Amino acid sequence: MLALVRLCLLFVCLKGSAAEAGLTPPHDLFMLTLNTNYTLTWDWDQSAAGSDSATFTVQYAGNHQLKKRNPKWTTVCAETSGRSCDLTRSGLNYLGLYTVRVQTNLNGSHSVWKSIQFCPDKDAAIGPPSKVRLGVSGSTLDIFITDPQNSSNNSMKEQLHKLYYEIVYWEQPEDGKGSMTMTMTTDVTILTLSEVEPWTRYCVQIRSRDDFYNKSSTFTPPLCIQTEGVVPWWKIFLFFLLSLVSCFLVVLLFLYGSHHCFHVCKATFLPNEKLPSYFKEQDGDYPCLIVSELDQCDPVMIVCPESALLETNPAVDSAALPAGLDQDRSGRHSRQNSSSSGDSGVYSAGGNSAGLQPKVALTFTDVNPTFNSEKLNMLSMNSEIKVSPIVPDEGVEDIEV
Repeated sequence: MLALVRLCLLFVCLKGSAAEAGLTPPHDLFMLTLNTNYTLTWDWDQSAAGSDSATFTVQYAGNHQLKKRNPKWTTVCAETSGRSCDLTRSGLNYLGLYTVRVQTNLNGSHSVWKSIQFCPDKDAAIGPPSKVRLGVSGSTLDIFITDPQNSSNNSMKEQLHKLYYEIVYWEQPEDGKGSMTMTMTTDVTILTLSEVEPWTRYCVQIRSRDDFYNKSSTFTPPLCIQTEGVVPWWKIFLFFLLSLVSCFLVVLLFLYGSHHCFHVCKATFLPNEKLPSYFKEQDGDYPCLIVSELDQCDPVMIVCPESALLETNPAVDSAALPAGLDQDRSGRHSRQNSSSSGDSGVYSAGGNSAGLQPKVALTFTDVNPTFNSEKLNMLSMNSEIKVSPIVPDEGVEDIEV
């Protein structure tokens, strides 16, 4: 009975070994690294599985563990369908030596393990500086370097204590032709290039290096900057003159614009044309300057002294004048004679003073009967404006004392 059990166990083991031998393991294992970021990649022939999908298992162990009878393997990726596995967060020591293996899983069957040796300090690539900045201080060129970062965003100098930088710089000519490059090395992150020409454009590239395993990174993209120098006095004067002229033009334009806006606003809201005082007294009841009917206008009355009338219009003789005017003329002459005697006075005692008041109130129709009175009708300024009739006063009597 015991022999039968042994035979069964032997058959199962042989069957499993045959299945594993028939399943193709992964191949072309490669560790993709940068600083402390590690990723294992591999390839596998899908034609061996047909329509079924295979999965993969990745484990690692320190080489010192392999010397034991039962080494301790740490599984990083279990039953993954991809062709890569990230070991960055697995806790690999940068100075350690490890064995990493991968196995194919298909329908409960497992292939043999495929493994590689991996030492981060030796095999992991280093990256270029994470940041480079250029600055100019007069005629010198300042370079500011930021160390490459590990997976914890710390400086790689924590793992590579002798990390340094190779700096390549060259003068960039204006014609675009190539120029001689200059190289220098440094282990500091801030340095100054003093052997440069003033007012010249320079380009800089930097890469990281470690000589223990002769590792070097790629170069950073070229950065270019122009150095400075002593500014000539004529440039200073020219800049000052241009600034002065610009300020003057700006101020002049501002003043002109303000003056123009002021006059426009004043002409709009406070015009110079003011209404006459008579219109202001009418409380908005302004007279009509244009009327449609001529009958609304009154004839213009002209009041003038008799002498002026006779002089301006000789056609009006004394016979045509009213009788009162002749008496007024004779009375005026008699009073002139009496006043020349010297012992008489003139007093206003309510008598007839027609000789002292020019009692002429004629229209153009009285002066010239042939003149058409309708042609003298003018526009009425206001219904309240009337020509007051001349009221003859009581006259002046001559009284002798």
